[in-house]
Amino acid sequence: MKTPLAMAIAAAALTLSTAQADEPRHGGTLNTVIQPEPPGLVLGMIQNDPTRKVAGNIYEGLLSYSTDLEPRPQLAESWEVDDDGLVWTFQLREGVTWHDGEPFTAEDVVFSADVFHRDLNPSARAVLDHIESIEADGDHTVVFTLKQPFGPFLLSFEAGTFTMVPKHLYEGTDFRDNEHNDHPIGTGPFKFENWDRGTVIELVRNDDYYVDDLPYLDGINWHVIPDGASRAVAYENGTVDVLPNGTVENFDIPRLAELDNTCMTEEGHEYFSPFAMLWMNNREGPTEDKRFRQAVMYAMDREFARDVLWNELGNVPLSSFGSNARFHHDGLDPYDHDPDRARELLDEMGYDGEEVRLLPLPYGETWTRWAEAVQQNLREVGINVRTQSTDVGGWNQRLGDWDYDLAFTFLYQYGDPALGISRTYLSTNIERGSPWNNVGGYENERVDELFNEAATAFPDEEREALYHEVQEILHEDVPVGWLMELGFPTLYRCDVKDLVTSGVGVNDGFKDAWLDR
Repeated sequence: MKTPLAMAIAAAALTLSTAQADEPRHGGTLNTVIQPEPPGLVLGMIQNDPTRKVAGNIYEGLLSYSTDLEPRPQLAESWEVDDDGLVWTFQLREGVTWHDGEPFTAEDVVFSADVFHRDLNPSARAVLDHIESIEADGDHTVVFTLKQPFGPFLLSFEAGTFTMVPKHLYEGTDFRDNEHNDHPIGTGPFKFENWDRGTVIELVRNDDYYVDDLPYLDGINWHVIPDGASRAVAYENGTVDVLPNGTVENFDIPRLAELDNTCMTEEGHEYFSPFAMLWMNNREGPTEDKRFRQAVMYAMDREFARDVLWNELGNVPLSSFGSNARFHHDGLDPYDHDPDRARELLDEMGYDGEEVRLLPLPYGETWTRWAEAVQQNLREVGINVRTQSTDVGGWNQRLGDWDYDLAFTFLYQYGDPALGISRTYLSTNIERGSPWNNVGGYENERVDELFNEAATAFPDEEREALYHEVQEILHEDVPVGWLMELGFPTLYRCDVKDLVTSGVGVNDGFKDAWLDR
């Protein structure tokens, strides 16, 4: 039987399929919400979800992806690979300029990938580890030579992962302290105009965008509204037209979805497949013992979180791979809610009541409630847990400094385990300073071997066998707590057309959007 929310989503989908839009028209500024306010807007340097949403309209990658995860041209207009699967040649669009008027060239690609992202971006490094060289062949051709064939290579070039940044503004500088970080310069359909901290981020149309007629909108205003109830009211009273995923509390979604001129879609997250986890510090304290980590899994009532806190939007994962991930192993025993088993494991390890610090994710009331529920679950089995709340910047800092015991997060799976899952568990991806790599400090030599071998194995049957073995080891070791495969609907006025047209949703959707008013 469908839930009321599922019925609302189905009705919204029917509205989308039956509404025939007129020809796109230019004009109008779209008002939307960003929650929480991003810590910065330089993609690649910062990979928080709010940064991706706003800056995905400023920056671009070589490719974009359909909702079926098929690669599509973006800054690269075409590509080809040699017979050995090692040499990939990308032909770049001609006539593309940065927002400051300087030309975009192959040298920008080489710098972005081989320098900027090697230094800053753990997601990109998971791909760069498989690349022997990146070379410019003239102004509009880039050649990537791989160390060995790498199956998911073409899924690597989404803007948030392989962001193109301007070499002429960043080369030879301290990237994190570059003056242009406060006024980001990209090639995208919208340009940064103004950031009134705590109030609004304003983007304006890039009149020199390389695609004829795009974008249709004059601009986008990303409103910062700290209170969840006020964000819902802002949509109800017409202040904003779009509520991207995560910007209103889940308990408000069924009511808002029934408002007049309201459409809703769950499309646009196929590339990311957001996966909520509980980081566990594998280095020290009670969380260093896998029996403690197993006890945490048994103690948590994840079905309650799905049904009550997330309004049945999402799935409880079996283990480290989401149910929609490639090579998912569905033969593992579930970590059901079993407080008695949790207490047995704590007794077995001799847990003495040492305090454990829990860091919530500061992304709204639903996440706060979730942290409270987990805290209660853990206390019920005898774990002495204390919540330490912080803002987004503080959360980034605490995780990057490994200053936590347990911490909420969600990461993207990026369409293939070699891109979005392995980074959480590879010991080579342990690096202080980033909240998006192997933050838990998990080290297992066999896991490293399996992930590395599976990334380049051929055919898929061999990859599957390797990934199944690695899932069995991770299921036993529990390096992190697997919480939920998140459902992330986007709500918007039905007269906002063509908002979600790719596998990354609103992160790059506004270039095609237009107002039928």
